[in-house]
Amino acid sequence: MTLYENPDGGYHYLEGIEPYSAGVVAMAGFEIIHVTLRNPQPYRSGFERIDEFLSDQGRPRSALCAVELRLPAPLPFDGFTDFNAGYRSLLSDWSLLLDGRNPVARTNVAPEVQPPSEPSLYAFSFTRPSQPRSLPTFIVAGAGDLNDQAALLPSAVVRAGETSTDALREKAACVMQVMHDRLHGLGRNWDEVTTTNVYTIQPLETFLKRAILDVAGTPAIHGLHWHYSHPPIADLIFEMDVRGVDRELFI
Repeated sequence: MTLYENPDGGYHYLEGIEPYSAGVVAMAGFEIIHVTLRNPQPYRSGFERIDEFLSDQGRPRSALCAVELRLPAPLPFDGFTDFNAGYRSLLSDWSLLLDGRNPVARTNVAPEVQPPSEPSLYAFSFTRPSQPRSLPTFIVAGAGDLNDQAALLPSAVVRAGETSTDALREKAACVMQVMHDRLHGLGRNWDEVTTTNVYTIQPLETFLKRAILDVAGTPAIHGLHWHYSHPPIADLIFEMDVRGVDRELFI
């Protein structure tokens, strides 16, 4: 994975695929701030809300570095591809693509309880100038239980169709390895993680300690946020993302 610079946005981004980058880290002199919407809204109008917010903060659109979406239900692989095409088109309309690459990280999941009636914006992250800091802030994009995160193919699903304890541990271990690789690709490590998010409707107690907390190490002291949600693709069971930020806002 290659780390690219987005000088207008004030961050570096880890090469991902067309719909999203694998993660972002603030450049020197900037910090990443995570913003959660108290009431998620349809994602296209949600981008209008982001635009207003960034304008109020005196930041350009290019400061948007990560997006979190919520779907009404998981999509089949081809439906997910179609959704991604429309989403990427919106980023293109915002002139956010850089040399054809998408710098904006993303997590996209489907809540099991109180799902939205249409794809909605749940949260986003942006950069702003800051005083020099010892630890750069960062966002690692969401990843599901796929052996190949770039393929987005049924053949890449880990233990497809299985939900046994052994299968869940293997799925979680695969995703944890992706988190590890992306952290190191951003030049960061587990000790700097402030928030760990897990997205699944499967019981966690059989693999939480061994497959997640023991592997994460230091961040285990902060616990984790369990979102009772599905990954965005119907064949997937388990998803995660992590971040290391100093400031969390709710609007």
